[in-house]
Formats: sequence, structure tokens, C-alpha cells
Amino acid sequence: MRSHATIGAVFAGMLGLSLILYPEMGSAQQPSASAMATATELATLKGAKAIFEPMMVGMVEKAKGMFLQTNPMLGKDLNEVAAKLRLDYVPRSAELVAQTARLYATRFSEQELKDAVAFYKSPLGRKLLTEEPAITDESLRYASGWAEKVSEEIVGKMRAEMRKRGHEI
Repeated sequence: MRSHATIGAVFAGMLGLSLILYPEMGSAQQPSASAMATATELATLKGAKAIFEPMMVGMVEKAKGMFLQTNPMLGKDLNEVAAKLRLDYVPRSAELVAQTARLYATRFSEQELKDAVAFYKSPLGRKLLTEEPAITDESLRYASGWAEKVSEEIVGKMRAEMRKRGHEI
């Protein structure tokens, strides 16, 4: 079962890559301060902080692991340095939350943002926020199995068609 953090890391990685490859995406227009505040509230309601903070922790742990592989004797010191760096870097996830808010604010009107915030604060919106991670996990698991099955069918049919043409693959 994929965790919310795993899905978040995937989402965050895709968002980061899209910002690198398409920087103009976030700069289409300059949203008002009010729109940005509402967009930040929306991003927060949708769990952006909970998605991005584990990503920062993961980057620190990855760096620590890299150094541990080269010198396992540094474990105690690396653990201490990693703990300090987590404290230093986890707040930087706010940069990603702000960028997510900017993306919302450049794609939706201020009224649409307010409507979205109102929806996510409603009982149905809160339920959607609560249930969506599990639905996403289950959907991804199903899609993975489904894709494997369909891929096997395609390979089988391709082999059969190629056999008809005199090719064994």
C-alpha cells in the first residue's frame, strides 16, 4: 500500500519538474495579495504542507545515507547533522506551498478560489480530503494491475499477429 507521503513525494516531484521545465507556468499573471491568501488557504486545506514536508525530510535522509555508504563510522555524527538539517530545511517546504498557491492563483479567479475553499471546508469537501488519499492509493494499485494485464494481452496479440506474418518473437 502506498502511503500518503509516497504519493505526495511523487506529486511534489512532478510539480517540481514541471516548474523547472515550464517556468512560465507560474508566471502567467501576478495575482493579488487577496487571491494569494485565498490560494494559500486552498493549498493548505488540500494538504500541500503534509505532502512537501516529508519530501524535505527524505532529501536530508538521502544525503545522510549517501555519506553513510562511504563511511559507516560517521553514523553518530551524520545522525546529529541530519537532525539539525531537518530543522533547518523542513520550513523551506513553505516555498513549495507558496508556489502551489501561486499556481492556483494564476489559474483560478479569486472568486473561484473562495468557492473552492468554501467547498473544502464543507462536510462533503472535508470528506473528500479525508477519503481522497485512500481512493488514490486504491486507484493506483488497481491501475498497476490492470496495466500489467492489458500489457500482457497486447504482447500476446502482437506475437500472434507476427506469427501470422512468419515471425517468431
